[in-house]
Amino acid sequence: MNQPRTATTFAPPVMEARRWLEGVRFTDDLPLINVSQAAPVDPPPAALRQHIADVALNMADAHLYGPVLGLDELRAEVATQFSDAYGGTIDPSQVAITSGCNQAFSAAMMSIAGEGDEVILPTPWYFNHKMWLDMQGVHAVPLATGADLLPDPEAAEALITERTRAIALVTPNNPGGVEYPAELVAAFADLAARKRIQLIIDETYRDFDSRSGAPHGLFENPDWSDHLIQLYSFSKAYRLTGHRVGAMIASNSRLAEAEKFLDTVTICPNQLGQHAALWGMRNLGQWLAGERAEILDRRAAISDHMPLIADKGWKLMGVGAYFAYVQHPFDMASDDLARELVQKAHVLTLPGTMFKPTEDTTGQQQMRIAFANVDRKGIETLFKRLAAFEI
Repeated sequence: MNQPRTATTFAPPVMEARRWLEGVRFTDDLPLINVSQAAPVDPPPAALRQHIADVALNMADAHLYGPVLGLDELRAEVATQFSDAYGGTIDPSQVAITSGCNQAFSAAMMSIAGEGDEVILPTPWYFNHKMWLDMQGVHAVPLATGADLLPDPEAAEALITERTRAIALVTPNNPGGVEYPAELVAAFADLAARKRIQLIIDETYRDFDSRSGAPHGLFENPDWSDHLIQLYSFSKAYRLTGHRVGAMIASNSRLAEAEKFLDTVTICPNQLGQHAALWGMRNLGQWLAGERAEILDRRAAISDHMPLIADKGWKLMGVGAYFAYVQHPFDMASDDLARELVQKAHVLTLPGTMFKPTEDTTGQQQMRIAFANVDRKGIETLFKRLAAFEI
């Protein structure tokens, strides 16, 4: 008897980590510091919430089914702003709005790969990408990265077989935080074009990239749609996590295939969320710039406070967007260490074992710190607790 698709993969890591909190008594003197999840916990700004309320009260169509690939106005806004940002040409017909970026990845994969095919994922990988491939019956081929957490195009090429359908990159990276240089991204795009496979580039955290200007020039290639799929999330930019709004930019033929999947799963993206994303794109540029500045300051705070734990043997491997990826000094696997940190230091983080294949033991020495909801003072407190921690 065949096992169900959901049995082919692991339990959701963030939900598993939350269960580690059960039975632990947190105090005013030592409250929980939760650095396990990369999602803003604050609501959208008041003006955006008011717009959502106005749409809910006054726009009857917002409560009905909408187009499977999203509102025309939002698709056009994404096409215009992204064309300007990347110095290329994106047509509204090449934009699909999805129920979050995870669904965008799933839709892309459903249009690319079938049972027994292969997709290359750099490690440490984003675990939800691995989970979807497992459930789709697609083999995730790990592409190990070095101490700088950057994938090597030549190493990737050596992994390509007749079954390879795509390479998936995340930049700024989750979980590593590193920003992939434009030259590196271009090399992967060239590889994909040459091998006639797809390059998927998940830019969920593009709004918090530390670099000025476009992070890459892939859309400048007039033939970009032959081999490129870009994924994006509105959740982090406008605090719309609960509304589930993402985007997929790809060729018209690719979106025609993805539409079959999207129509079957959700019929259409959340209408209120789409109107919120559209209003945010048109009205919250200055506010978003402030959000970016705050995240970049928290990134700097990670580096500023690393000396508190560096002399204890901790090492910073990568930092950027919402994440710091670190190597711990203890003679203990990181999944066991993560539970100990909850019990003794009241710190909830995710172990590197959640981002690597089980056969890759390097994950046992690594941890991810998600600092989206911890300000500079909180980061200092976090590092002081890590410095004081003993097994």
